[in-house]
Amino acid sequence: MLNALEGIGSDFHSLAPELGWYRLSPQVERFPSTRFMGSKEQLLLPLWRAIGQFAPQSVLDLCSGSGVVSYMLKTQGCRVFSNDYMRMATTIAEATISNSKITLSEADIAAVLEAVPSRDGFVERTYGELYFSRADVQFLDSARAVIAAWSGAKRAIAMAALIRACIKRRPRGIFTYTGARYDDGRRDLRMSLPEHFAAAATQLNDAVFDNGRHCEVHNADLSYGFPDVRPDVVYLDPPYFSPLSDNEYVRRYHFTEALARDWDGVEIQHHTKTKKIKNYPSPFRSEIGCLRAIGDIVDFYRESVIVISYSSNSLPSAHDMLAHLRRHGRTVSLTEVDHRYSFANQAKARRPVRNAVKELIFVAQ
Repeated sequence: MLNALEGIGSDFHSLAPELGWYRLSPQVERFPSTRFMGSKEQLLLPLWRAIGQFAPQSVLDLCSGSGVVSYMLKTQGCRVFSNDYMRMATTIAEATISNSKITLSEADIAAVLEAVPSRDGFVERTYGELYFSRADVQFLDSARAVIAAWSGAKRAIAMAALIRACIKRRPRGIFTYTGARYDDGRRDLRMSLPEHFAAAATQLNDAVFDNGRHCEVHNADLSYGFPDVRPDVVYLDPPYFSPLSDNEYVRRYHFTEALARDWDGVEIQHHTKTKKIKNYPSPFRSEIGCLRAIGDIVDFYRESVIVISYSSNSLPSAHDMLAHLRRHGRTVSLTEVDHRYSFANQAKARRPVRNAVKELIFVAQ
């Protein structure tokens, strides 16, 4: 596999002539496109301009989510510490951030696709056809059995492909409803889970590369503590709080989160129509909680530059965020970027529902 950063070694500053600090490596385009809620896929360049100006050797991505920002930072030559409280997010990061060499062979992919039916049948027994057809659910059970026997990066990339397959197969990519509502005729909804898995495995294989740095993945819940690392820059993209809607990622992705854990240690709420799992604690469920958590992060990483990505329609307001960061002894600048969040493909809708907001990028030194 061609390494887009081959020959650069571990000297991040040698990237300057090539990238000019304000251009992205073409390697970033190899990250599989994502429909993950709140993904920053369309904001990578302004985020890199905010982060890259400090020529960081290392960056901590505290809420990695889809993994696209962590991956961008890796392509720019940084040592990346990628963290998220959800196991599905850290599984994707283990496949693409800390993993620099391991890919799935054709035989590995075939082993998943051709697995014999599972005797366990847990997914079929528990969920039936709430989200997928019987054939797809049976594939999930047989695929789980094969992947469970693997370990390390090989297991991570296979599980990441299975997670991606489930999200791509669902209308709107979420699990807050049952059945096939919101079917807009996309090709993704005509493909089976095995077909999606094969495509995802190939895409993830293509995304694997080595930037010459030892990157790490952490699964810290920010309600209880933070990764004990000392990066040059901390990037924070917290769940945006709004009184108009919840920011519960676990509610939207409970099925793939449980899948990433192989249902170990999760509590299925069988009385609910969607059989969702119990939400995890989160400090970002209220305006006060957000302020407290951000203050704690700023103080804990007192030697690091803090870059915060936020939305103009969220609370705390931009004014309150600026004041809060300054109270914690930081010099703060704010950049506004016009951005539209569009959740799902709504090409057939007469008036597509899009959320026109400004993305706020706070830089606290």
